Amino acid sequence: MSQSRHVPVMLQRCLDLLAPALQEPGAVVVDCTLGLGGHSEALLTRFPEARLVALDRDKEALRLSGDRLAPFGDRATLVHAVYDELPAVLDRLGLPRVQGVLFDLGVSSMQLDEADRGFAYAQDAPLDMRMDQTTGISAAEVLNTYPPGELVRVLRAYGEEKQAKRIVSAVVRERDKEPFTNSARLVALIRDALPQAAKRTGGNPAKRTFQALRIEVNGELAVLERAIPAAVASIGIGGRIAVLSYHSLEDRLVKQVFAAGAATTAPPGLPVVPERYQPRLKLLTRGAELPTEEEVAENRRAAPARLRGAERIREAIE
Repeated sequence: MSQSRHVPVMLQRCLDLLAPALQEPGAVVVDCTLGLGGHSEALLTRFPEARLVALDRDKEALRLSGDRLAPFGDRATLVHAVYDELPAVLDRLGLPRVQGVLFDLGVSSMQLDEADRGFAYAQDAPLDMRMDQTTGISAAEVLNTYPPGELVRVLRAYGEEKQAKRIVSAVVRERDKEPFTNSARLVALIRDALPQAAKRTGGNPAKRTFQALRIEVNGELAVLERAIPAAVASIGIGGRIAVLSYHSLEDRLVKQVFAAGAATTAPPGLPVVPERYQPRLKLLTRGAELPTEEEVAENRRAAPARLRGAERIREAIE
């Protein structure tokens, strides 16, 4: 399991976005999605006076990153937690406010590359897809037990799969004969179920279904809906947050939270806007920033990435 092949996405841009908030000695930066520790290592290296708190729900990721970040000693605190647990983690560590927060919402390279986790459609593996393998239901259980209508909803909502109905009818027909256990059978079924025209567009035809199952199994969007506002609330004035998302559903959620924070909440027509209605956030990116062509050429996993950043400019007045 070499770490050298893992290239953190839009790394330089993330560091530059967070930099103004992390110059002071003792600044705390939170990496909400530790993964293999690429972003975390870069943050600790570039900001030698900063302290890092890093979260991951995957124990194997924590173990590997722990080795990688060991040279930084007590500047790095690694925590086994899902990122919507951020307020409780900071509370436990006695950190009411932090200066920087980073989310990289992509599936970690390790999970995609570990054959036995079932995230990737390119190789046969058990259909698991849980980021924390100690809890929750697997992708196979979702496929084998969800009512057809619920499966169609999952594929449409989380995979933006236009052919959800066709795929689900095929799944239901096949699971009655024999429950699903491995990814290759599902990939073959999807290929057979789709009309020719649908197979010609957008890469592997199984991609959207696998994305949908992964989001459902890990409750990713529900977690994110809680996590982004909680992260914004944990940042002190002058603090910054950077979020890398990889599909439109995640990006839309981040955009909505940032836009709400950057808007005035005053009733229309006030000649002077009182402090309590003033925006709490300043947007640091114009829309979502995309990776450069060079970066995509070097690291194909960067292709769908969208980066948004915001800075807290005043406290929320409840």
